[in-house]
Amino acid sequence: MKFSLFPKTGKFYELLQQQSTKAMAAADLLNDVFSGADDRDDKFASINDIEDQGNILCREIVRQLSLTFITPIDKEDIHEINLVQEEILNLIKRISTRSGLYDFKHLKPPARWLVADLKAMVEEAQCMIRKLHTRKEIESHIEKIRKMKEKADLHLLVALGDLYEPEIIEFSQMVNVFKWTQIYDRIEEAISRVQYLAYVIEGVVLKYA
Repeated sequence: MKFSLFPKTGKFYELLQQQSTKAMAAADLLNDVFSGADDRDDKFASINDIEDQGNILCREIVRQLSLTFITPIDKEDIHEINLVQEEILNLIKRISTRSGLYDFKHLKPPARWLVADLKAMVEEAQCMIRKLHTRKEIESHIEKIRKMKEKADLHLLVALGDLYEPEIIEFSQMVNVFKWTQIYDRIEEAISRVQYLAYVIEGVVLKYA
């Protein structure tokens, strides 16, 4: 029996699916917070834990790539999907961290809409990751993500319009605008990265069609 220091294959589909499950769990918790959950601190802590687990998965995928000779799809594609999923999870954590730090007494409706949009898009991306090994039937998910992104863009316009419409008089109001801008920026970035992930997966599927 021959012994090789370099395994010929790796469980990359399984690892990428585990990674997407972490992102979905974090997006669910964030949506609960923005929907008015009472145990916000517990959910913030859980998101931090999930992000830590995601970091471990990300490093494991990189390690497996360095040890694996034959991969089911190009190493560059696995690496890109890995990094983008890690980015999405990191951004969800940043939204969570800043929301906890700012301790908003009132969560603005447009923020709730945007986080719900993010959760829905992460769910569609997760479906695409699950289908990556078959490379079939992803078109409907691509289309849903595209439409969700358009809806999220409209929600962001409403959010910014609501934020900057009132005449700012007091310093505390200016601080509040700054805080919400920080939140909206990161939600927008997370949504954009989910859309990019969908395009990366679509590119992989087309490459191997």
